Amino acid sequence: MLTLITGGSKCGKSRMAETLAVSCGLPLYYIATMEPSGREAEILIGRHRRQREGKGFVTVERYTDIGGVFLPRGCCALLEDAGNLLANEMFSAKAPAPAEKIIAGIEKLKKTAARLIVVTNEVGRDGLNYSAETREYIRLMGEINRRAAEMADMVIEAVFGIPVTLKGERPECL
Repeated sequence: MLTLITGGSKCGKSRMAETLAVSCGLPLYYIATMEPSGREAEILIGRHRRQREGKGFVTVERYTDIGGVFLPRGCCALLEDAGNLLANEMFSAKAPAPAEKIIAGIEKLKKTAARLIVVTNEVGRDGLNYSAETREYIRLMGEINRRAAEMADMVIEAVFGIPVTLKGERPECL
């Protein structure tokens, strides 16, 4: 089962994803995609670590190539998050087709995990004029989100900490 959780910055996506993962009663794996590059990233990584502390997650740090992550069959995996992963693939790894690579990785993880929860970001709503590089990031993020939502069993948007179900049935734990 694939669940996609989307929303804006600091809207409660991670907390919802962790609550959903813990409620499923399966072995928990957290695929962390944020590269510790700078003070702000380190602060956010620390906050996320504290947030999931004591919940039983095994953390797998994987900044690119999520298709190379090996999980035990039947587990619950939480991928945090697709936005960081795309930035890493585009700018650090310079992958030639980053959206395709990420979607293929999600498909592979979905085949192994009994439950896969992917946290993503809502981008492109502000209508501001960006550089060509940023516009390409926004375009690819939109493509990843659309394709992940198509294959998802459940899509939830976090709006001010409130889960809004866009596809499927929201579980009671949310």
